[in-house]
Amino acid sequence: MIKLTRRNVLAGLTALSAPPLLGMGRARARVVVIGGGFGGATAARYLRRLDSALRVTLIEPKSSYWACPLSNLVIGGLRDMAQQRCDYSAMQEAGVSVIQDLAADIDPIKKTVMTQNGSVIDYDYLIMSPGIDMRWGAVEGYDEAAAETMPHAWQAGRQTELLARQLRAMDDGGTVMISVPDGPYRCPPGPYERASVIAHYLKTQKPKSKLIILDAKESFSKQDLFQEGWAEHYRDIIEWRGRSDDGRVIGVNPDSGELRTDFETHLPDVANIIAPQKAGEIAARAGLTDASGWCPINGINFESRQQNDIYVIGDAAIANPMPKSAFSAALQGKLAAIQIVRAVRGLPPQSSVLTNTCYSYVTPNSAVSITGVYDNKTGQLSAVAGAGGTTPLGASADARKYESEQALTWFNNAAKEAFG
Repeated sequence: MIKLTRRNVLAGLTALSAPPLLGMGRARARVVVIGGGFGGATAARYLRRLDSALRVTLIEPKSSYWACPLSNLVIGGLRDMAQQRCDYSAMQEAGVSVIQDLAADIDPIKKTVMTQNGSVIDYDYLIMSPGIDMRWGAVEGYDEAAAETMPHAWQAGRQTELLARQLRAMDDGGTVMISVPDGPYRCPPGPYERASVIAHYLKTQKPKSKLIILDAKESFSKQDLFQEGWAEHYRDIIEWRGRSDDGRVIGVNPDSGELRTDFETHLPDVANIIAPQKAGEIAARAGLTDASGWCPINGINFESRQQNDIYVIGDAAIANPMPKSAFSAALQGKLAAIQIVRAVRGLPPQSSVLTNTCYSYVTPNSAVSITGVYDNKTGQLSAVAGAGGTTPLGASADARKYESEQALTWFNNAAKEAFG
C-alpha cells in the first residue's frame, strides 16, 4: 500500500501554488464563489490566503451553515444540533465579501451573477459549490410537501431536527424505514451510518423496535464493515434489503404514510426517504449540467467542461471515482483556488494527487473509514492502484474507538479551515 496521508496530499497541493504565486495580485481579479458549504467556504478563504489582492465574494443565502457531517449523530441523539452550526463572520475578517442572498442566475458570456434581490455581480472567475437538490417526483408522490412528513434529512438543519423528533415520538415497538436511492448521491456511506446510530437509539431507548433499510442498490460502501458491526451490535434490530430483495422504493403516500416497492406496500411508523439527487438548481440554469443532472469537469482543475472560467466543486461535480463528501468538497475547494491563482498569473493548470477519507459511526464509540487516492493528470480522475483502503475487518475495539475520535478531529479541523 502506498503510504499517503492527508497531510502529504495537502502538502502536494500547496506545492502547486508555491512562490512566486503568493501575494502577487494582478489588477484585482474578481472571483465569485456561489455556495457556502465546506467546498465554497474553504475555496473563498483559501483564495485570499493564496493571493490577498484577489477580490473574493461569497454568495450564500443562509446566515448559518448547518453541517451534514456528524448530523446523523444528532438524529441518533448523540450530538446537539447547535454543534453543527457554522457562520460566516470569519470570512469578513479574511477579506472575503459575503453577500447573504440567493444566486438566481448566471450569464457566462457577460460573466455576471444575478441574485434574487436584484444585485448583479461581475466576475473574472466563478467557483460553483451549489451542493445538491432533490429530484422531486423521481419517487412517485415524493415532493417538497411530502418531505415535511417523510423527511429526507439529507440537507442538514430543519430536516435533521424533524427526523430526530419523529424518532423520539415513535412508540416502542415501532418500525423505522430508510429508503436509499441508486447512486450517485451525497455521502455514499451516509445511509448506513444513519441506520447504525438510529439502531443504537432504538436498542437503548425503544428495544422492541425495528429498522429496515430499503435499498435501490445491490451493494453499498463499506458494506462488510457495516454488516460486521450490525451483526455484533444490532442483530435483531437492522434488516437490509437490496434491490433484488424488493428493496427499491418506487412510490410513497405522505397522507397514509405508505411506501411502495415493486411488489409490496409498507406502513412504517417513521419513514426516512433519501430521494434521488442532482446538482443544485443554479448549476442547470448556468448550463453546467449534462443529462445526468450533474456537472462534468476537467479533473485537473475542476473547471467546467460546459462553460469557461467556471469551476465546479463538491457534490455537484462529476468527479468519479472521488465520492461526493465534505472531505472531497473541501479539498476540491483548495485545488480550484490554487488553479485560479495560477490562471490569474498566466500559468497553465498543473496535475496533482487528491484524496478522500470518509468516517462512519457504527456505535457512539466506534467508527469505520474508507480512504481513496486519486490522480488527475489525464484530466479524468482515476484511483491510484494500491493506495487507500478501509478499516480492517475484525479490528479491535480500541482501533474502532480511535477511528471515532479521528472522525471528530477531522470535522473540527475542516470546519475551522472553512469557517474559522
